[in-house]
Amino acid sequence: MAEMGERIWLSGLYRLRGELLLMRSSSDHAAAEGAFREALAIASQQGALAWELRAATSLGRLLARRGRQAEARQMLAGVYDRFSEGFETPTLTEARGLLAEFS
Repeated sequence: MAEMGERIWLSGLYRLRGELLLMRSSSDHAAAEGAFREALAIASQQGALAWELRAATSLGRLLARRGRQAEARQMLAGVYDRFSEGFETPTLTEARGLLAEFS
């Protein structure tokens, strides 16, 4: 991707890296959190709101598991609230469910 200048999938790859780190070792929270935050930053830079929501959902889930529900809710709501349509899509439905759990 770096050689070709193709960064469109980079956010998704960082998010998947975080998910895989958690699958491989449920104790590798710091590395997974870093990957999710990088995915979030890249998606934000690209203006890719759907990718940003996916990264925020993964990060929010991890933060909540670590007892940081308020931080998870604030971060996820900040992304979710920027949507104006598509509320029945799986990504938005999942994020809405997590927000309800965090309340």
